[in-house]
Amino acid sequence: MTELGIDIETYSSNDLSECGVYKYVEAPDFSILLFAYSVDGGPVVCVDLAQGEELPCEVRSALTDPAVTKTAFNAAFERICISKWLGMPSPMDPSQWRCTMVRAARMGLPLSLGQCGEVLRLEDGKMKEGRALIRYFSIPGKNGKRHLPGDDPDRWELFKRYNIRDVEVEQAVLAKVRRLEVPAFDDDLYVADQEINDRGVMIDLKLVEAAARFDDEYKAELLKEAQTISGLENPNSPSQLKEYIHRVTPISVSSLNKANLDEIDEQLRYWPNVRRVLALRREMGKTSNKKYAAMLKCVCGDCRIHGLLQFYGAARTGRWAGRLVQVQNLPQNHLSSLDHARYLVRQGDLEEFEMNYSNVTQVLSELIRTSFIAAPGHTFHVCDFSAIECRVIAWLAGEQWVLDVFRSGGDIYCAAASQMFGKPVEKHGQNAELRQKGKIATLALGYGGGVSALEAMGGKRLGLTEAEEAEIVSLWRKTNPKIVKMWATIERAAMAAIKTGESVAVHRGIEIGRRWGMLTVTLPSGRTLCYPRASVGTEYGDSWRGDHDVIEYEGLNQTTKKWEKVRTYGGKLVENIVQAIARDILGVVILRAKEAGLAIVFHIHDEIVVEARPGQTLADVEALFSKPIDWCGDLPLKGAGYTTPYYLKD
Repeated sequence: MTELGIDIETYSSNDLSECGVYKYVEAPDFSILLFAYSVDGGPVVCVDLAQGEELPCEVRSALTDPAVTKTAFNAAFERICISKWLGMPSPMDPSQWRCTMVRAARMGLPLSLGQCGEVLRLEDGKMKEGRALIRYFSIPGKNGKRHLPGDDPDRWELFKRYNIRDVEVEQAVLAKVRRLEVPAFDDDLYVADQEINDRGVMIDLKLVEAAARFDDEYKAELLKEAQTISGLENPNSPSQLKEYIHRVTPISVSSLNKANLDEIDEQLRYWPNVRRVLALRREMGKTSNKKYAAMLKCVCGDCRIHGLLQFYGAARTGRWAGRLVQVQNLPQNHLSSLDHARYLVRQGDLEEFEMNYSNVTQVLSELIRTSFIAAPGHTFHVCDFSAIECRVIAWLAGEQWVLDVFRSGGDIYCAAASQMFGKPVEKHGQNAELRQKGKIATLALGYGGGVSALEAMGGKRLGLTEAEEAEIVSLWRKTNPKIVKMWATIERAAMAAIKTGESVAVHRGIEIGRRWGMLTVTLPSGRTLCYPRASVGTEYGDSWRGDHDVIEYEGLNQTTKKWEKVRTYGGKLVENIVQAIARDILGVVILRAKEAGLAIVFHIHDEIVVEARPGQTLADVEALFSKPIDWCGDLPLKGAGYTTPYYLKD
């Protein structure tokens, strides 16, 4: 035996979707019901553990044998569940496992087994009855009752067939996705990722419990005030609120979204009660503080949250995706008195907290990051790359003046503004007001965007007119001609590869080709991005790009969440490539940290959070970021960090 394909069906009274697998297996009633496996791609066998059957000795031994590779779709689930079932004190070594879901994601395929089978057009796909069977046998009923095999023997036999089919589908998917060669560093990175999730991060449970209670109680106060002022039963109801505004004022409101409310806010100055009700509704509608409740649902018995990151969660680039608490979109903190605010929350007195802070929900939101704390005797070293995407895109395109700014330690936003407007710009000196224009241009325009991209980056908040924004777009493009040229170069190479099937070499070792009907982009690291069923066409019946050829491929539409045709273009492909390279650079840092014995507890975008023991210094962490990388040795990289007992945005 060299490879063991596994799929299990389980039971737990903990809600997997809310608590994650690490908390899921902590339920006293957790058990593995069915264990289906395939040895070296052979016939699938289902062991009915729930009814007393036992795994064959050679299969049980293989579970901990480093010479046998274990495979599963979303292997983290099987690995953690089986570790608990075997009574192991800590999760199994992830280096013995290979995740078929990750392999599928590397080829641009869905993270769902059923959807993956459909996209690959497998003859025998995942059984549709599975969801209902899982609801019946694996989840407590509405009355808390647990259904056992004897409660419905026919349905149980169908559940066993479903378990077998899952392994068959996984094996069929594996046969297709293992064709893609993966550089060794990315397999090593998957192992490091699993170790980070296994390690988890500690939370300040006292703070989190009090903050969750504060949020509930304060929003109840706001609701009561809004009801008293308006006389409405539910001031959060859009229909009730619109009717109230129409009844009390001559103003007609078609939508209650932020943009509309911002527009009518000044008009409502003559109706302060209505203005107050709308302000209260906004306050009650803030959802960021729900992260406190999410933390309480998934925190484990060791006071740590495990499984915060999904390896290869972003199919286009291979970046990580957040899970459970969604650390990828934590609110920033600008409060100068974080220690004081944390102290008051931990004291648990909402009334005293309100006496110190008028905007309770905002302050609670700013404290979310600080819920993540270093274990006793440890501290956090937080370190990130400076302007990593700006560095990478300039390096790819050969925009030398940008690289020179980074090599000299200059301020890229001042330098960009100086180049654009032809005058010296200093952050706190002459022409300082132009720096912000240089900043939003640098952040917004690198991937082919125009005025709308500037708008999204905050052009309107700067008071810019559309004409001024158009001028900034023009000036930035004139200042960065090689980046602009790269958009067209990448697009032409992609179209040529799709049409001819031949590989096209681009700058910096990037190679664009076509394999298995996919558009492929090989990165300098050796990793490959895949765009399934790519094609080029011109007849679309709309004006998306006029009569230009359009690149299409199949992917998950982020708006509809459906697998469908997705259009792309040179600027978007450049964005994917730049973000993918930035991801690989961070991956190198993660592996360096592991080799140096530095314990990363989680990471966000281009930032890592290290839980350091005494003697492990911030300088040790920063050194990981500045050391050159073999495949981008002339890319100027720099990391800077800070030390803190709890996570924050410095």
